[in-house]
Amino acid sequence: MMKNSILALTFFTLGVGTLFSQMTENGTVYIDHPAIEVVKSFTEATVSGDSSKIAAALTDDFQGYNGVSTNMDIRGRSKSSFINSSLQWSRQLDYYSISAFPGTYPDAIKYSKDNDEEEVWVQTWDVIKGVHKKTGVKMNSSMHRLFKLTKDNKIKTIINYFNRSLFDEVGASFSDRTNGTIYNHHDNINTVRKMVYAFENLDIDNAHASYHEDARLFDINESLDSTFTLEEIKSRRQDFLDNFEIKAIELIGYPDYLEYEMGNGRSVLSWWNFHLVRKSDKKEITLAMHMNDDFDEDGKIISEIIYYNAALLSE
Repeated sequence: MMKNSILALTFFTLGVGTLFSQMTENGTVYIDHPAIEVVKSFTEATVSGDSSKIAAALTDDFQGYNGVSTNMDIRGRSKSSFINSSLQWSRQLDYYSISAFPGTYPDAIKYSKDNDEEEVWVQTWDVIKGVHKKTGVKMNSSMHRLFKLTKDNKIKTIINYFNRSLFDEVGASFSDRTNGTIYNHHDNINTVRKMVYAFENLDIDNAHASYHEDARLFDINESLDSTFTLEEIKSRRQDFLDNFEIKAIELIGYPDYLEYEMGNGRSVLSWWNFHLVRKSDKKEITLAMHMNDDFDEDGKIISEIIYYNAALLSE
């Protein structure tokens, strides 16, 4: 046993020694470096759309790359092409900004191996923000950038990594597109009307008969991270009836049933006035309410969110 233990300890010690002997330094990481300041100035020029400052920061043989491209043979963008592309952001976005991703800061890395030109890499983690001027699409995204700078602090290479799907919604928004059908008469509208009027007549069972047993319900006066089960909603509504008398429920306008093409959604939108009397002091209250009920293909309500001013009930 002792021999085995000694052998095991020997092999462990050798293993640890081998592990640490494989660690080799390959340069220096800087938290402060002139190259970082160049990148900062370049970013400010990009946001402001200053083409002269952008051009001055780049080498003549500059190359820009899309870091998430699937084309392994891609050639980098030339200096002129990259400048033109960069200017499109400031021209097409309102509220355009690039800032450090929370909790991050840029690094400057000067490698030792294969770096006869004494080039420096600067890496940043950023948040890009803006609203597309034409379409109103919010263009917020995280972004990672790599800059290679010459020893005289000119930017030779930029590799950008960010979510290119941001452009999908912008592109789609330049043309009109329908997304289903709106009905002003439909069986799902009938279901919502019967449900509300059952509640008006204190028929609690029928007021909840059209909900799916796994329906999730939301109240705009509560956190939208909180949902209520059908049983919880029944209890809350009974508490409401214990404290308020319903004099009448009045439909405002007419409900709409939206049958969406995208996502195969089915929603009834309806607007109501609840005419109430608070039992504690006999105060009359008119409570405006908007309801959004989502249906499954079998005509059962699977989700509901109600919008109203809860403060009116306690004034």
